[in-house]
Amino acid sequence: MTLNPLKEKGIPVEKQLRSWHEIARKPFNKTEIDCYSRTRQILMNGIEVEAWNFKHNFSRNCTDTEVNKFIAQTRRIEDMQQTTVNWLTPADQSVLETTLGYEQVAVDLTAWMAQNEPDPYVKETFDFGLLEDFDHLYRYSQWAYFEHGISPNDIVQGQTDIMLSRPTQNHHNDNRLRLRKPYDKAAAAPQTKVNIYTLVAGEQQTHNYYAEHGMEYGNQCIRETYAEIKDVEEEHVSMYESLIDPTESWFEKLLLHEFVEVCTYYNCMVDEENERLKKIWQMFMEYEIGHLQIAAELFKKHEKRDPEEVIGTQIVLPCRFVSQKPYVTNILENEIHKRLDTEMGYTTIDKLPENWPSYDVQKKVGEEGSPTEMVIQVMAAAKGRDLVVADKKLKKKEAELLQKGLEPEAQAPDTVSVEQMTEMMAEEEIEHECD
Repeated sequence: MTLNPLKEKGIPVEKQLRSWHEIARKPFNKTEIDCYSRTRQILMNGIEVEAWNFKHNFSRNCTDTEVNKFIAQTRRIEDMQQTTVNWLTPADQSVLETTLGYEQVAVDLTAWMAQNEPDPYVKETFDFGLLEDFDHLYRYSQWAYFEHGISPNDIVQGQTDIMLSRPTQNHHNDNRLRLRKPYDKAAAAPQTKVNIYTLVAGEQQTHNYYAEHGMEYGNQCIRETYAEIKDVEEEHVSMYESLIDPTESWFEKLLLHEFVEVCTYYNCMVDEENERLKKIWQMFMEYEIGHLQIAAELFKKHEKRDPEEVIGTQIVLPCRFVSQKPYVTNILENEIHKRLDTEMGYTTIDKLPENWPSYDVQKKVGEEGSPTEMVIQVMAAAKGRDLVVADKKLKKKEAELLQKGLEPEAQAPDTVSVEQMTEMMAEEEIEHECD
């Protein structure tokens, strides 16, 4: 990859205003769209929300009128871009269908980043979060089938497995344990910075989507499931954002935000097969090159430094969406028992002390039951089994993985036991034989 966005010709900011007809584009067809076109749309919505939100926070802490004028001008453009991206969502795509798209983003994006992350500690953090989003996809898939009668495979299109992982009820930690060691801004690779900034934006938008739409179902168990998983997304945002060096200046963060937008739009553009969406990604990439180059000038003026010290001389790829099944299976089988220790590192269930701070959290929030366990109980009562979309070899390990990944302490009263899971697996085998 040789593209240096600081030297490319973008679209000047003064030429980036569009009409309402151009801003509010027609949505895609949910039955025809490729699953990874959907994930790109979901991710870029989050990227734009983060850019808009960051610029509001910057302006609230900036006394330089000329800088605030640039921030105000580009913030409005970011907001219009977010409208275009978000308005691509079709009205007939249910909240749960969209939710499955959000979790496919989280699984396949995080897996891609983990394999392309040069910092081992950051990679380990990505792998840890990956297993939690993988379990969220499984839990929401049960409700999508139960509530709407849709196969979750209609959304993920066979690209992402749907199966239990580290149980969601075990994701609830003392949030202080989620804090990680930040990278050193002087030593971290641009790939690491872009990876983290991208993932923070994606996880933040996932949290926001669940916060804004999870209450829209009449089914109280679904409402509680959204509340439970939304809480985990708060933990994820806390975990990933803590990896960012807190000593980065506002101007350095501005430069990085603009660089992330250029990189993600570029990545979407080169990978997109839908011509209509491809043109949108290309146009916004050219907009963001214009933003980046002004941010680079502000960085040079106020920091007296070369922007290439921060972002390098070429674009990086943070969001290549391709199937990650083998990688996810490997992490699932080998790291499902990992937990957060009290020293910003990782440990395993068997090494957790009796006074592990997260036990108190899990006991309290799950004392009347875990909604994400209840959905499996509901499926078991209705169908005699859960819903799994994975190859037979992996599916046969479901009870074994639950045994390895479920904490014996602080279990919710409605926890699906290993014995129950084994019975459900047997029912599924019988059903397949009858078919």
